[in-house]
Amino acid sequence: MTGHARISLAAWGATVLGSLVLTPVFSGPFLFISAFLCGAITGVGVLLQNLRTPRIVVPFVQLLVLVELISLFFLRETMKFGLVPVKATALEFNQQMVNAMDSINRFSAPLPPDSHLTLFAASVIAATGLLIHVIAVQLRQAAWAGLLLLIMYTVPAATVHGGLPALLFVPPALGYIVLLSAEGRSRLSRWGRRISGVSHLDAAEPVEASALGQAGRRIGLTVVALAALLPALLPTLPEGVIGNGLAGGGTGTGIGASISSTDPMLDMGKNLKRGDNVVALTYKGGPAGGSYLRLTALDFFDGDTWRIAPRQEGRKIGDELTPPPGYGGDLSKVPQSKMEIDVSRSFRSQFAPVPYPVRSISLKRDWRYDAGSLDVVSSNGQVVGGKKYDLTTYDLQPTSQQLHDATGAAEPDRYTSRVPRETPQSIRELTLDVTNGAKGNQFEAAVLLQNWFRSGGGFSYSTENARGSGMRALREFLLQNKTGYCEQFATGMALMARIIGIPSRVGIGFLPGQAGEDGEYTVRMHDMHAWPELYFDGIGWVRFEPTPAARVAGTPNWTVATTPDPSSPSTAPTTAPTAPGATENPGIERPNGDRNLPDDTGVAVVDSGNWFTNGGGRTIAIVAGAILLLCIPWLIRSLTRRRRFARPPGRLGAEGLWAEIRDTARDLSLDWSDIATPRQAGEWLVNQLPADAHPQALRLARGIEALRYAGDTELSLDLRAEASAVRQALWSQASQFRRWRARLLPPSWRWYLNRGSTEASDLLDEFDLLLARLRSLVLRRRPAS
Repeated sequence: MTGHARISLAAWGATVLGSLVLTPVFSGPFLFISAFLCGAITGVGVLLQNLRTPRIVVPFVQLLVLVELISLFFLRETMKFGLVPVKATALEFNQQMVNAMDSINRFSAPLPPDSHLTLFAASVIAATGLLIHVIAVQLRQAAWAGLLLLIMYTVPAATVHGGLPALLFVPPALGYIVLLSAEGRSRLSRWGRRISGVSHLDAAEPVEASALGQAGRRIGLTVVALAALLPALLPTLPEGVIGNGLAGGGTGTGIGASISSTDPMLDMGKNLKRGDNVVALTYKGGPAGGSYLRLTALDFFDGDTWRIAPRQEGRKIGDELTPPPGYGGDLSKVPQSKMEIDVSRSFRSQFAPVPYPVRSISLKRDWRYDAGSLDVVSSNGQVVGGKKYDLTTYDLQPTSQQLHDATGAAEPDRYTSRVPRETPQSIRELTLDVTNGAKGNQFEAAVLLQNWFRSGGGFSYSTENARGSGMRALREFLLQNKTGYCEQFATGMALMARIIGIPSRVGIGFLPGQAGEDGEYTVRMHDMHAWPELYFDGIGWVRFEPTPAARVAGTPNWTVATTPDPSSPSTAPTTAPTAPGATENPGIERPNGDRNLPDDTGVAVVDSGNWFTNGGGRTIAIVAGAILLLCIPWLIRSLTRRRRFARPPGRLGAEGLWAEIRDTARDLSLDWSDIATPRQAGEWLVNQLPADAHPQALRLARGIEALRYAGDTELSLDLRAEASAVRQALWSQASQFRRWRARLLPPSWRWYLNRGSTEASDLLDEFDLLLARLRSLVLRRRPAS
């Protein structure tokens, strides 16, 4: 096999092994398709090089082949004559990539096996394989190809929640070692004839570089072993160390949550499904019964993602913020509340949690606010974690009659009334059917929608819905499975409100939390919530609560229809509070088995726990694990000794007893010689032992000598009594310190580790010899020139 062919195959193998790290991220047949694409690239490269094609031409031909194969597999309907990629093919490919990136931003791993995601994964892996081939084969710099394998590993390692399994590092590491080995053999094969290696093979074969190969394999074996074992033995680092921004800097578990400005909805879903229900913030003051705290509002929906619409540069925070948008009343007559909020360091967000609408806030420097949404956001990228601030908020409480009379609302902006063109007709018809009893009144229609989600539509609450809030997901949620959590309920109602002409957006923030002593409320990560906000002329943005009572027991007291529709009964009487301590039960059976479901107070269940559940159990587990780890050498040593003494008399049993005496001497830090004969070792033992043990030591040494060198020796010789006496004598002569060290960290155990590493490397050498023998048998010997 030629050198470039060997490196090409190694590059293909390294790419395929490296792509295994993407299996926790993507699903479907992407791995097989990408392996075939990389194989085709490799085959074309080897063929062209065998034909003496100029080196600069090979990558361009490989790229053309790759484009053709990807088009045939995924975009055939856009190709001319079904074979030739054209402009429509490129446009469709670009659209598929955009859809794939959008799905990656919206969904948690593992991603669904959609065709555009399979195309994305296969294209990325194949392109990486092409680059690896160019670097390793064309540029002859295989070492630099490791950067691409590293990137292929670090991207999913930094984005997958919980990280990748430690053993997934092994395949790309092995692939990299194989690639380096192939390049090394190719370089050394140009040095001349064989100068060392397998002596019985044809001397005309290329040099094997045995010594270098052995050293490389030993280094590779050590690196792969350390890479595989260290992640399993060392404590896990918080995800924020790599890139998720979830690491806390204060006290507690060190694991928190984040809300980014890129996709707050996705981050909220991840935090709700996270097992760590750590404290996000605490606050005092505000309206009786607690307050919803909002981070931001998602007002742009393109059919795939709910996100923050383009905004102007934030305004500096002065003594007061601008009045709430759309409110036409006299704000001087509106009750106001003061609050003090203390955000935990475990919550990392550039948005400050505040009630809506906020009038003033003590955050000034490096913080801005948006006049349209009254979000308070950092201007320099810092997070709100660890901040403590005071604020004043308007306690707006519109009456249902005021909302009923607020008709003919003007559009507050150009985003919140937009209904995507791809909205299915079935959703439009469903919306009109649900709101039929409103008789054209927008507020009555909004209440009907809210009550339909909470009680009349047959919905159930569960965080297991991982489909997101795109149009396809909302269609399934509204018309088919009817199971989801606050993301689906909030976005579903917001979309249906836009269909009937009510401007809407989705608020992201927190439920009121758990009331404690001295009027302090504790808000945890599982209190994160999403709700729709609807716009009414003269009143502004008004919060509704479509999420069922299984999550939030009550609805705002202004969301009760003035003319109730008997076909859609309200589940939100004005007496049903959302504050902790309420006992109102709307009569809806709560689903079982969801850890994120709240109790009847309308807030997430928070168990203060005890010492064991609040870190004590984890401490006990860590200490027990450390003790168990320290006991491994002692355990191995004890089992080995028991096995040796349990063997029946004979040559194998005697050699095992002699090895036990040797290991005992090493454990007690005595100078045992590996090159000494049994007679010399017996004399050494006599010098180390008390006089009463000299006969046993001499009998043991002479018995081993006879077994090894005398052909007529009794093979049933039993030396267990002598070995036991010699071992006890050695033990009694040692100091107390040496005894404890021999128990806990026996040096003989380390000797076996070194021996095992050597044997593993020797096994790799034997594998090379086997391949060489097979090659010599299969290939004809070349005639001597």
